[in-house]
Amino acid sequence: MSKSSRRRGFRPLRFFAFLAIVFGCTFLLAGGGNIFLPRTWQGIGDFLPKLEQQMPSGYATQQDAPVSNLDRLSRLVFLRRAVNSRVNKDGYVTIDKIPQNLKDAVVAVEDRRFYEHHGFDVNGVARAALVNLQYGEIEEGASTITQQLVKNLFLSHEQSFGRKAEELLLSLDMEANYSKDEILELYLNTIYYGSGYYGIGAASDGFFGKAPKDLALPEAAMLAGLPNAPSVYSPYEDFLMAKKRQFVVLDAMVSAGYITQELAEDAKIKPIILAHTKE
Repeated sequence: MSKSSRRRGFRPLRFFAFLAIVFGCTFLLAGGGNIFLPRTWQGIGDFLPKLEQQMPSGYATQQDAPVSNLDRLSRLVFLRRAVNSRVNKDGYVTIDKIPQNLKDAVVAVEDRRFYEHHGFDVNGVARAALVNLQYGEIEEGASTITQQLVKNLFLSHEQSFGRKAEELLLSLDMEANYSKDEILELYLNTIYYGSGYYGIGAASDGFFGKAPKDLALPEAAMLAGLPNAPSVYSPYEDFLMAKKRQFVVLDAMVSAGYITQELAEDAKIKPIILAHTKE
């Protein structure tokens, strides 16, 4: 047989490779590529058995429990399933029932680039360092709202490279699977505000005797400042420290362009009436 005949002969490997390429292109064009999207895996998680309801890891009464590598992988792949197992819907306040001034206050003081980053913000780390240097103490944290949320929901208090790496992975996963409004809503409903109040619904009622939607700017600014150090800034523990923190939040709102300087100064001098007196 001549060389030219062998070149023109049937070659199974090339034929099957060609078929695989044709099939793959058809699969992707038909929408099959959606299998690689995060939301597809979250949909699969809906068909799995529900996880046992647990308190978020950040709650004071929750002890750090050992977590297997399989559990870590599972919550990365099926994040919504894992989040649902950590969020108590009793007293849960949806984002449409949270006033804009409270959302603005939280973003201004906790994570000014919240709507721009994808879970981790290098610029935010530098800005927080400058603000803290200006005030001579920790006034702004370097963690994004997304990072704070995943820490509060899932992670232990261990300080290690592995835990930080897991925090970054979960933050990126959270940003891929939830909208910014959903992330902010989860954060506000699971964070600790001090004096035994977990979540914005309990905190708003406990401190001011009203629903979040009825909060005025001075009250919203005070609540937004509490999660930074709840035991220090709770108005039931130290009202003067709570007012000092409120001033920081209002100044941050001015700096971020959410309110005018005049509005901030007016909010600073308006009286705050607490729901209860300290016993």
